Amino acid sequence: MNWLRSFAFVLCATLAACASAPSHDAPQAAVEEITILVGIDGFRADYLDRGDTPVLAALAAGGVRAAMRPSFPSVTFPNHYTLVTGLTPDHHGVINNRMEDPARPGVVFTLSDRAVANDPIWWSDAAPIWVTAEQQGVRTGTMFWPGSEYEIRGARPSQYRVFDQSLPSFARVDVLLSWLDLPAAQRPRLFTLYFDLVDTAGHRYGPNTLETDAAAAEVDAAMARLLEGLRARGYEGRVNLVVVADHGMAPQAPDAIIDLDARISAQQARVVFDGQFVGINPLPGREAEAEQALLGRSEHGECWRKSELPARFDFGTHRRVPAIICMADLGWRYRSLQLTQYGGTSLGAHGYDPSAPEMAALFIANGPAFGHGVTLPTFDNVSVYPLLAHLAGVTPEQNQGHLTDFEGALAE
Repeated sequence: MNWLRSFAFVLCATLAACASAPSHDAPQAAVEEITILVGIDGFRADYLDRGDTPVLAALAAGGVRAAMRPSFPSVTFPNHYTLVTGLTPDHHGVINNRMEDPARPGVVFTLSDRAVANDPIWWSDAAPIWVTAEQQGVRTGTMFWPGSEYEIRGARPSQYRVFDQSLPSFARVDVLLSWLDLPAAQRPRLFTLYFDLVDTAGHRYGPNTLETDAAAAEVDAAMARLLEGLRARGYEGRVNLVVVADHGMAPQAPDAIIDLDARISAQQARVVFDGQFVGINPLPGREAEAEQALLGRSEHGECWRKSELPARFDFGTHRRVPAIICMADLGWRYRSLQLTQYGGTSLGAHGYDPSAPEMAALFIANGPAFGHGVTLPTFDNVSVYPLLAHLAGVTPEQNQGHLTDFEGALAE
């Protein structure tokens, strides 16, 4: 890859203000304006300032940037679904990476179990942006995004791929670009693109390591490939990019463990999920003793009845939320031998209080719809959804976001 060419292209005007003449290899027919939502899992907001991601940094400098607050819980699937529905997990129903539903007794949802995840019950509480867009005549292409490979409310993206973690970053970009080469009648106008390797490195090695910096640099190189591919297809001035993360990452010591089994037994309660954020259902008739053992502040964590969680979490009313919710202090995690989700050594973690600076997520926007050199105050990630609807010309579903969060960022 010609890095200088790609980087110079970004600096020139980051797709918004370069000379309008198409390159020699651009298609002859005029192209429509498009919107691309790029998700970089686990890209903490301050990673942008480490010097390892010049393409992303140039997009931010020539557009809009912010440190975005994730929704509670600050974990992957709930926040990815929040970004495309404008609803917090308590309202869209994807309340954790692992969850259960009273309507499916004995069934455990995980995204890796496609036979379970294919059941519409898990997704039907909300319509993601690609469903609404398709229903309103806007074609979509989802190059990975949690939920995008399943039929939701009778609709699917016009183009999509089943998630394959082994697919390299550059290949993901190339698939998206190939959809721009389709005939106009089949070509999407709203895209998603997802990278997971920064989160993987952050968990394995910790957030403040060369390995995590290298993963961020690889994603940056993939972004350069995307920009070059767009340039070659004549999309200068016609692309609005929205680059987001679902959450940040905090250091975690391998021995920073809170032993749930020392406080509650399998005869008293069932642990639905463990980790930094814990859900527990007392067994029938054992509610009082389970609450006695768990509720309140303890060393390195705190537990609440779901109805008594802090209001700012906006969490606890959905039928899938277990009766007792615990959250570990930053850098700690709960573990139960009933269920240990995270095997092996993990030197980085998320799932903590969304207001913690370490949980802040990346937000960059760049393109003809945006101003230049704008830094926004921290905002809640539910507002990404109405922004996407605005960019794509889609009437949004009812949501909790606020387009006003982007006042001063949108071009006149």
